[in-house]
Amino acid sequence: MNLAPDSKVLIQGIAEPLGALSAVRMQSYGTQIVAGVSPGKGGQLLQDIPIFDLVEQALVAVGSIDISIIFTQPYSALDAALEAIAAGIRQIILVTNGIPPLDMVFLLRKAAVTGTTILGSGSLGIIIPDKLLLGTQESRFYTPGEVGLISRCGNLVYEVALALNQAGLGQSMSISLGCDAMIASTYETWLPILAANKNTKAIVLISQAGYKGEEKLAQYITEKIDKPAIAYFVGRQFLGETPLSDLGGLIAAQMALPIVDNTTAQEKMLAFKEAKIPLAEQPAQIPDLVKKVLKK
Repeated sequence: MNLAPDSKVLIQGIAEPLGALSAVRMQSYGTQIVAGVSPGKGGQLLQDIPIFDLVEQALVAVGSIDISIIFTQPYSALDAALEAIAAGIRQIILVTNGIPPLDMVFLLRKAAVTGTTILGSGSLGIIIPDKLLLGTQESRFYTPGEVGLISRCGNLVYEVALALNQAGLGQSMSISLGCDAMIASTYETWLPILAANKNTKAIVLISQAGYKGEEKLAQYITEKIDKPAIAYFVGRQFLGETPLSDLGGLIAAQMALPIVDNTTAQEKMLAFKEAKIPLAEQPAQIPDLVKKVLKK
């Protein structure tokens, strides 16, 4: 993604309550929100942000757009994303969660063909402290610094950021991959971006039990990333393979028999230990681990 402070940003679903609130917050932070799209709301204004019925109409009025952030309802998100892609927008953030899996499969195929980078679904977005806010990240938890954060755990990233702040360690960037079971971009997508970022000196990864496919992440970091990284995995004692963000699935998994003997989190922790990547047992330990790897 081109994450420049002067990036031109479109809000799809700006008439949704969260879309409207977030658009105003982003604009106040300095993000250039140039237009919003909500069918049936064209011609209206939100804090001087013009609203259009279609993405194509927005582009005619304001010119090219760098990033679209989608706040539509789950069953409308695919249409919104496809509309943005058809209009030539190649960077999309899906704040909407609960998008149907088959819709995500179709969207991922379309993104691969068109070279579109998609973050989410269920993403809090991205923040570069004091420079750029994209999505629903809570800016009050962040200060400028040298630690890059990548998370799949929703609001837990704020606790980590706060612990870093209290230790005198700010953040270069915070990226929320999304907490839905199926997401468009992964740690492997964003780790090279943080590694190439000159302001990032160390990287903190936050994940949880139930997410598969991350066991090889430690090997990827060792082989491909030349900046120090530490990890924190939530749900070490959880028995099962359902993401903790899915509360209904968590209850069902706990009631089901037989119970799985080990957890995805434990497998990932073993892989990171074997790769000698530091692991935090709780968020309060992260600042000390960051300081240690920075000294090396």
